[in-house]
Amino acid sequence: MKKPFFVLSLLSNLIPLQAEQARPPNIVILYADDMGVADVSYGDPKARIQTPNIDRLARRGMTFSDGHSSSGICTPSRFALLTGQHHWRRFHGIVGAFGKSVFKPDDFTIARMLKKQGYRTGCFGKWHLGWDFEAIRKPGEAGKKQIAAESYDWTGRFPGGPLDQGFDRYFGDGTINFPPYCWIDNDRFLTIPTRPVIKSKPLAGGGNFRPGPMAESWNPYDILPTITRKTVEWISEQKADQPFFTYLAFNSPHYPIVPNKEFHGKSKAGYYGDFIIETDAMVGRVMTALEKNGLAENTLIIFTADNGAENLGFERLEKFNHWSSGKFRGLKRDIYEGGHRVPFIVSWPGKIKAGSKSDEVVSQVDFAATFATIAGYKLNNNEAIDSYNLLPVLTSKDYPKPLRVATVQNTAKDKYAIRQGDWVFINTSSGAAQREKKEYLEHFNLKTYPKDTPGLLFNLKKDPRQSTNLYRHHPEKIIAMNKLLQRYLGGERCAPARN
Repeated sequence: MKKPFFVLSLLSNLIPLQAEQARPPNIVILYADDMGVADVSYGDPKARIQTPNIDRLARRGMTFSDGHSSSGICTPSRFALLTGQHHWRRFHGIVGAFGKSVFKPDDFTIARMLKKQGYRTGCFGKWHLGWDFEAIRKPGEAGKKQIAAESYDWTGRFPGGPLDQGFDRYFGDGTINFPPYCWIDNDRFLTIPTRPVIKSKPLAGGGNFRPGPMAESWNPYDILPTITRKTVEWISEQKADQPFFTYLAFNSPHYPIVPNKEFHGKSKAGYYGDFIIETDAMVGRVMTALEKNGLAENTLIIFTADNGAENLGFERLEKFNHWSSGKFRGLKRDIYEGGHRVPFIVSWPGKIKAGSKSDEVVSQVDFAATFATIAGYKLNNNEAIDSYNLLPVLTSKDYPKPLRVATVQNTAKDKYAIRQGDWVFINTSSGAAQREKKEYLEHFNLKTYPKDTPGLLFNLKKDPRQSTNLYRHHPEKIIAMNKLLQRYLGGERCAPARN
C-alpha cells in the first residue's frame, strides 16, 4: 500500500513543476515612436547618443539588422504589429484628432489572441488607432466638425479603443500632439479637457500641438515618465502563475521633443538625442521592474519602433554629424530603407542566445504568428495573413532561408517597395515622401530621379544607401518582382497558408 502512495506523492510534486516549466513566457513590447535604426548605440562608445539599457537588452538577446515596420508612419505600423496583416490591405494614413477606430469588430489582434490563451493584457502610452468619440458627443453636437470642449460629455465611456481590441488595461494620453490633451484610464477620461489648447510652454527641442480641448493640468513633459510608471506598477501587480502581455508605446522621440531637464545635454545630438536617452532610461525602468519582481527570466522583451526618424534628421546631420538612419537612405514617411528599417531587438533568457545577431529580413507583422506559436494558439487562414513565425530564427533552429518570400513596404497610396533577398524594387520614381535636402544629397553623394522614371531597383547588399538605380539593367527581375507585388495587392497572403 505504501508504494502507490509514494508514487502518487512523487507525481503530485512533479505536476506543479511541469506546469511551471510549460507556462508560456510573459511578453513585453517596448515601442519607440519615430526612431532611426542608428539612434541606438549598440555598445559603440563613439555613438552620439548612448543607450546603455537598450544595449543591455541587445547583449541579452538577438539584434536584427534588417528589421522593419510595415509603414513609414505611425498608425499603419501599429495596426500591422497588432494584427499580423499589412496596413495597406485596408488603409494608408494616420488617424486624425478624434478619429474613428481603424479596427473592425471581428479583427484578430495579438492582445485578443493572448487573452484567449490565459494572458493578462495591458496597453500603455500612445494608442493612435482611434476611438469612438462620437459616443460622448452631446445631443445636437453629433457629426459636427468643430472640436470644442463643450461639445462632449467627458464623463462618459467611449468604446473602440484598447479595451475593445483585447486589452484588459489601458493608461495613456492617446497621442501626444493630437487632442484631446488629457489622461485616459481604460475607456474613460481621468483628467477632463476643459479649455482650448494654449500656446505650449517653451519646448526643449521643437514641435507643435494640433488645436483642440486640453486638460488644465496637462503637461507634455509628464507623458514619458508617467506612462512608464504606470507600466511598472502594472507589471508589479502580475503573478508568476499567470502570463501577461505588456505593450508600452512610448511618445518618444516623436515631436514635440520634450526631454525632462535631468536629461538635457546628456547626448551629443541635441534635445532629440537627449529625448532618446530619456527613452532608454524608461526601458531600464521596465527591465528593473521585471527583475525586481522575479519575472525577467521568463519574459520575452522586444524593443523596436513604428518608423524611422522625423525629417529634421537632415538638420541633425548638419549640426551634430548624427544620421539617424545610419548607412541607409531615407527618413520617416519614406519607402527608402530609412523610413521603415528600425531598431529590432528580441530578448528571451534561455531561449535566445545572448548577444546573437541576425541579418534575416523580418517584419513587425511577424510578431503575431510568433506569439501564437509561443502561446499554443492555432491561427486559421484568415488570421494574421502576412505573419511569419520567427521562432526558428530566434532559437537558431534550421529553417528554409530566407524566411520570408518577400516583404512589402508602403506609406502612401499606390507607392510600394517590395524586398526579395538583397533586392528591393520601388514602383515609383522616388522612395522619398518629401524633398530631400540638397546638402543631404551632396553629403552622401546621392541623386534624385526624374518624375517620369518608371521605377527603382537597388541591390541593398552592395548599395545600402540606394544610390545606384539598376532598373534598366535587370528587366526580368523587375517583371518578376512587380508580378509578385501585384498578387499581394490583389489579396494574396504574404505568409504561407496554414494547415
